[in-house]
Amino acid sequence: MIRLRPSRLVWSTIFLLLGVAAGRAQSPSATPPPSPAPIRVMILGTYHFGNPNQDLHDVKADNMLTPKRQEELADLANRLARFAPTAVAVESTAKRPDFTDPGYEKFTAADLAKDANETTQIGYRLARQLGHKAVYDIDEQSETVDYFPFGKVQEFVEAHGQTGVLERLHADVQTDMAAIEETQKTQPVRLALARMNEPAYILHSNDAFYYTFLKMADARTQPGAELNAMWYMRNAKIFSKLTLTAKPGDRIVVIFGGGHCYWLRHLVEHTPGYQLVEPNEYLK
Repeated sequence: MIRLRPSRLVWSTIFLLLGVAAGRAQSPSATPPPSPAPIRVMILGTYHFGNPNQDLHDVKADNMLTPKRQEELADLANRLARFAPTAVAVESTAKRPDFTDPGYEKFTAADLAKDANETTQIGYRLARQLGHKAVYDIDEQSETVDYFPFGKVQEFVEAHGQTGVLERLHADVQTDMAAIEETQKTQPVRLALARMNEPAYILHSNDAFYYTFLKMADARTQPGAELNAMWYMRNAKIFSKLTLTAKPGDRIVVIFGGGHCYWLRHLVEHTPGYQLVEPNEYLK
C-alpha cells in the first residue's frame, strides 16, 4: 500500500489558512457599537421668587408679577430655550412614580400673573413655551430624615464658645445675599441669576460656608461633618431621581435653589454619560 505524504508546500498552506481563521475568530468587530449620546444638563441656581422664608439664608426677591419683571422673565425663557431643552426638572417633591408634576398639567398662562414661585415663572413657563407635555419633580424631602441638621451645629458652638465663628459665617452669607439683591434693583433678573451661577461664586459659597462647619467638632461629636454628609445625601438623591427621568441625548434644565448648585454640578460632571452645560452661556 502506498501512502501519500503532503508536501511541505501543502502543510504550509494548511497552517496559513488555520491561522487566518483563528485570527478572524479572535479579532473584535471592525466597527464597535456607537456610544449612547450624552445627557446634557444645565443646573440653573435661583433664589426663591416667592420669598417663602424657609431657608437659613436667601435673597429677598423683588415682586416678580410686575409688568417689568414679567418682561424680563419672558426674555429669560427665550434665552434658555436656545439650549433646546428636551426636559425641565424643578425643586418640588414627586407625588407620582414617574416624577411628572401634576401642577404643570393644570398650568395656564394666567398663572404667570398670580404665582411668583420660580417653578411657575421659569420652569412651567419654559416647558410650555417649548411644548413639553411634562415637567419633572425631583426634590428630596423627608419627615423622618433631617438633611440639614443645623440645630446640632448650633448647640455645639454654643456649648463650646464658638458662636463668634457662626456669626461671622452668617454675616458673610448675608453680604452675598445683599449683593444679589442690589444687582436685582438695577439689572434684569437674568443677570442677578448669572451672578449666582458663576462657577467661582458657587465654589466659594460652598467651601466658605459648609466646609467651615467641619471645624465644629471634638473627639466625641462632629456635628459639622454630619451636616455636610446629610446635605450631600439630599443632593445625591435629587440627582439619582434625575437619572431616572433622563434618556440618552436629553438636554435637561434643572431649576433649583442656588445652594444646591455645588453638588448637583459636581454629580453631573462626574457621572459617566452626563455633560454639564453652563447657564451663563445663555444668561449673559
